[in-house]
Amino acid sequence: MQTAVIGAGSWGTAITKILTDNGHTVNWWAHKPETVKHLIDYGHNPKYLTSVFFKKELLNISSDLNEVLSKSDLIIIATPAAFIQEAFSVCSENALKDKFVFTATKGMIPGLNIIPVYFFQQKLGALEKNTGIICGPCHAEEVALERLSYLTVACNTVSIAEDVATLLKCRYIKTNVSNDVYGAELAAVLKNIYALGSGIFGGLGYGDNFQAVFISNCLREMRSFIDAFHVTHRDVKESAYLGDLLVTAYSKFSRNRTFGYMIGQGYSVNAAQLEMQMVAEGYYAVKSIYELKKNMDVQAPIIDAVYRILYEKMTPVIEMRILSDQLT
Repeated sequence: MQTAVIGAGSWGTAITKILTDNGHTVNWWAHKPETVKHLIDYGHNPKYLTSVFFKKELLNISSDLNEVLSKSDLIIIATPAAFIQEAFSVCSENALKDKFVFTATKGMIPGLNIIPVYFFQQKLGALEKNTGIICGPCHAEEVALERLSYLTVACNTVSIAEDVATLLKCRYIKTNVSNDVYGAELAAVLKNIYALGSGIFGGLGYGDNFQAVFISNCLREMRSFIDAFHVTHRDVKESAYLGDLLVTAYSKFSRNRTFGYMIGQGYSVNAAQLEMQMVAEGYYAVKSIYELKKNMDVQAPIIDAVYRILYEKMTPVIEMRILSDQLT
């Protein structure tokens, strides 16, 4: 099976490392031609996970997306969700019809307010039976350090999920398989929003005792939201849900927690974005989730609070104090 990785950010770089460490050739798409040239010349990413060096003979690198897609059977998308529409605008509406498509991105498609798997099914012809996701709990930085990590691979066709899980399994990666594509992908979106909230509270000076209560409430809200979005049997205490929430809310590698912390410290949204120089998916996702929630019968006060701070410029001190009175 010819495998493509779409995106050369930290997560795309980490997935490419896993695959090439297992001896697989990767057709790798990077948006910037200068990134492509650097990878070809030096065998490492000039901006993300720069300590990782690749066997160049296992990489076919290009900034031509259609070229990469045409020569690949399995497509793993690691482009930030906010830029997926732009990146795939060069493709035909059936570009993914005969492909196995797995998203490793953790956000919503802005404007459309849909999760990425829906986008690839509805806009690019990907078949429902052949689409899936790759989710954590797993930070790219720890993959680069080869620290033991776990991935969940979900697909509507479990046998395909098992095949992809086998591709990714290695000395430092263990894998689980699931058929809850839509619930697990939505959980990956929501945990970024909750990590923003965790960071805001941290920036405001709230301690570990409070954060434990906050995350407990996040899990309950996540379960209610996911169940309202897609009804199926699932256990949100599994690592793809609770585990991913915990690592994103607490880890020093979490972009979303860092972004939220800066907001809690008094940074404006623009200032925080400029300082980080990386995409915090939760910032874009909370707007889409807030809009999606309007058509759902679900209460989500944590999502509401984060949205009001980031998009309605409500004062974090006041908004989080109001929210803290609602937690149990």
